[in-house]
Amino acid sequence: MRILITGGRGQLGRDCREVFAGHTVLALDLPNLDITSEASVDGVIDLWKPDAIVNCAAYTAVDRAEHDETKAYAANRDGPRLLATRAKARDLFLVHISTDYVFPGDRPVPEPWVETDTPAPASIYGKSKLAGERELDVEGVRHAILRTAWLYGAHGYNFLKTILRHAVREPSKGLRVVNDQYGTPTWSRRLAEQILAVVEAQAVGLFHASGEGWCSWYDFASEFIRLMGIDCEVRPCATSEYPSATARPANSILENAALKRAGLNRMRDWKEDLAEYVSRYRDALLREARG
Repeated sequence: MRILITGGRGQLGRDCREVFAGHTVLALDLPNLDITSEASVDGVIDLWKPDAIVNCAAYTAVDRAEHDETKAYAANRDGPRLLATRAKARDLFLVHISTDYVFPGDRPVPEPWVETDTPAPASIYGKSKLAGERELDVEGVRHAILRTAWLYGAHGYNFLKTILRHAVREPSKGLRVVNDQYGTPTWSRRLAEQILAVVEAQAVGLFHASGEGWCSWYDFASEFIRLMGIDCEVRPCATSEYPSATARPANSILENAALKRAGLNRMRDWKEDLAEYVSRYRDALLREARG
């Protein structure tokens, strides 16, 4: 199968490129492919003639989106709409990655969000991502939407890399991490494996695709620092101690109900995946954190 990956230089895009090695893959990013440009999208599709498109391109700067609404909607709504129109015209299968931020996060913990729950995003980022989902439905293209949460991986920037950098550079200061936001940590490589399973099955629908189980950001950080063997104290704190431009969902726990019904779930327990992540990349992560 010929698979086009958009956002190919990003955290998830790079893992998809590696995981999809059994297929013929073209992974592109700006400036070589701009999903908001008709000329750019048409040029790549017409020249390369893929069988499927996996859209990993997105505007993910959650706080910045509150003041940069135009760019957020361009990448997260208009880009997916353009990909959908082209995929429909050429009968291509399209996979689009979305987010837990489409939900308000006000559900009691640990009750998870499932695919049949009604979205009600509270942020510009979440609203723009939900708008992108709906553009795919409007176009009627053969597609799958995979919502994920708390993504981390070996490439790019993420929460774990940020706390590791602080832990190794200033270990005596310790770390303070919020303990009243809950979610489902997701290893980008495992998500890439899940995407491939959906592509190969041509599974149409809306799916949640995040790590199994749940925890707080404090739990997540504590387990990571322990596995990394770093002598740095991790202390819990409240969200109110870290005000931001965007209200973070208190409950981002996703349940992979639709994948399980379809017999396609490849996601694993978040602790199991985190341990494998550290086993694979510990030395590289430390080198990067130390600069």
